[in-house]
Amino acid sequence: MSRILRVAGAQTGPIQRADSRARTMRRLVALLEQAAERGARLVVFPELAFTTFFPRWPMDEAETLTYFERSLPNPAVQPLFDRARELGVGFYVGYAELTGDGHRFNSSVTVGPDGTILGHYRKVHLPGSAVVKEGQRYQQLEKMYFEYGDRGFRTFRGPAEWGRPVLGMLICNDRRWPEGWRVLGLGGVELVCIGYNSAAYDPNGGESESAALRTFHSTLAVQANAYMNATWACSVAKAGVEDGAGLIGGSCIVGPDGAVVAQAATLEDEVIVADCDLDACRQGKEKMFDFAAHRRPQWYGPITGQVGAVAPD
Repeated sequence: MSRILRVAGAQTGPIQRADSRARTMRRLVALLEQAAERGARLVVFPELAFTTFFPRWPMDEAETLTYFERSLPNPAVQPLFDRARELGVGFYVGYAELTGDGHRFNSSVTVGPDGTILGHYRKVHLPGSAVVKEGQRYQQLEKMYFEYGDRGFRTFRGPAEWGRPVLGMLICNDRRWPEGWRVLGLGGVELVCIGYNSAAYDPNGGESESAALRTFHSTLAVQANAYMNATWACSVAKAGVEDGAGLIGGSCIVGPDGAVVAQAATLEDEVIVADCDLDACRQGKEKMFDFAAHRRPQWYGPITGQVGAVAPD
């Protein structure tokens, strides 16, 4: 059986704070239908795809709770789940998760073509601050609104009609940290799905990073890590000017050789598609990055045992 899986990246333009859930769902369903019309079997949506990027503001508790999902699916997002199942298409989507016992995570799920949730991930590498930074035009408050992910970096199998791919998930800032990719690589990953909402300005208040440079870094991180773990990757943005704050685009699909095979050209709702030959991962996994033959974990202790950098005397 062929192990070529047609994957789509469903980039969205900005989702404003004033946009209704119903309007946002219509946009996501339209992107899903476009991807299905182009033959995609798996569609990757952005991080926090159902709402604006709300961690840019301090908010009271009542408003904060309006951005969280207590379960998936739920009535507000059911149209996406229903249409995907009708079309026989699976998807990855990012959302704000509120658990039954009150924990809050920046999360994602991968859903199979029959509507079954195949995998569930919670973002590990939270950027930003837990407190408002006075005098700063834009805030990045993920550490205020979310807890660090507690599920690790797990791989899981997709369905037979996709060729039983080994799948993994990351969210936004995770894609910049090679540790998560390597754990997925050690799990035999063949396709990493990533959603992001990345600022087109330096969210830490600096002026040294342009939107173009930040887009370059976003793509570079995916290319390098896909290559070093011999995996396909589909990395998808929410882009454009959202409530006055710019977000980069640059959604891309990258092969296991690190080459970009599809990339978005706009900052609007846009679908990109690529045929991902899952067996192409074998070249890297069996040669340059044959982990069993070449890894030397006895020297990697500082990666898990140390947090900050420590220079020699």
